[in-house]
Amino acid sequence: MRIKAYLLNCFLLLLPIILWNIILIDYLPESYSTAIFDNNIPKLISYSEIILRFILFALPIFMKLSIKTKLQKIGLLAYCIGLILYFSSWIIMITNPQSNWSQSQIGFMAPAYTTLFFFIGIGLIGNKAFFKFPYLSLIYIFLSLLFVISHSTHAYIVYMRL
Repeated sequence: MRIKAYLLNCFLLLLPIILWNIILIDYLPESYSTAIFDNNIPKLISYSEIILRFILFALPIFMKLSIKTKLQKIGLLAYCIGLILYFSSWIIMITNPQSNWSQSQIGFMAPAYTTLFFFIGIGLIGNKAFFKFPYLSLIYIFLSLLFVISHSTHAYIVYMRL
């Protein structure tokens, strides 16, 4: 297989998310700052979140980026919906942090739980690996669910302290 084929992996789908976070993280309300958001979080939640995030961002490097099958097209739709929801949750939080939505539990936690949609999309799009890896999509989606649970629990703890 040519090197170009290896470069077309599902990690490319994470680039908009990574760039978004890097560029806009400082514009989120203070409650999302590292000093507040990461303060005194139980180690089980914190460590599981870190480990799962690493796996979810590393595994797509080995997943082929292809949108040919019906399942992959459904994955692309889930990914796009996920991006829209995730980006929207940030935009609302940045532009209107005092709104009822931003101050509510569901609004405050939205940047955590909306990630599930784009992670499921990546799992469905990258259902084939560059090497034999049975049940890759199911494993990725399962790990995504575990990550969203830990990340949302983290956000819930922070929200309850505010």
